[in-house]
Amino acid sequence: MPRPLRLGVNIDHVATIRNARGGRHPDPVRAARLAVKAGADGITAHLREDRRHISDDDIARLSRDLDRPLNLEMAATEEMLAIALRHKPHAVCLVPEKRTEVTTEGGLDAVRLFDQLQPYVQKLGANGSRVSLFIEADARQLDAARKLGAPVVELHTGSYCEREGVERERQLKRIVDAATHAEAIGLECHAGHGLTFDTVAPIAAIPTVVELNIGHFLIGEAIFSGLDSAIRRMRSLMDKARASVTGAATA
Repeated sequence: MPRPLRLGVNIDHVATIRNARGGRHPDPVRAARLAVKAGADGITAHLREDRRHISDDDIARLSRDLDRPLNLEMAATEEMLAIALRHKPHAVCLVPEKRTEVTTEGGLDAVRLFDQLQPYVQKLGANGSRVSLFIEADARQLDAARKLGAPVVELHTGSYCEREGVERERQLKRIVDAATHAEAIGLECHAGHGLTFDTVAPIAAIPTVVELNIGHFLIGEAIFSGLDSAIRRMRSLMDKARASVTGAATA
């Protein structure tokens, strides 16, 4: 029986808009509360080293005020580790981060960075946070995550979303295969990056994926239809896709 599918809403780009002029508006914490009311199961926020969107104060307020799980995305640095250990978010997702990138450009290389990542996974887990690794849909990366002791992986869906036609189908198969392998080796599997109304259904229909994290697209759609409407529509598309898998399994 396919598992229920959770939606994590990333509020980074509410902070991006706020930071364009400074001040307090629009408030990412207010957006987080609205997202929860609209159907989000959790909130994701990426505290970058350069603080280009989410700020330290945002993380403090989200940790204190949010009544849903907070997923803190962060680079594996001593500064970010100290912040995560202090706030004890429900989950911490370790992601690659380069100062010059516009957004996260790909998955973390858990194979190459194994020795560097190991103490972060251990310390965060011992502090009570569920640790996930944002990685490419590759069996070697999944095996490395399992060996590191991370209980969760998040598969990078950017390449799938950016392609069309046959190439998109090829990327989708990679994600399906990786999600199947994740379950086989005992990892909880999430997915995210670049998902839209047009691309979410095939990912939501993968029965071994249990959470999608979506942000930039939803904040962009909110300009035209409102954040509540955008999240409810995304939630509906996800639920419909997952229900189709449940129905097929029952039949």
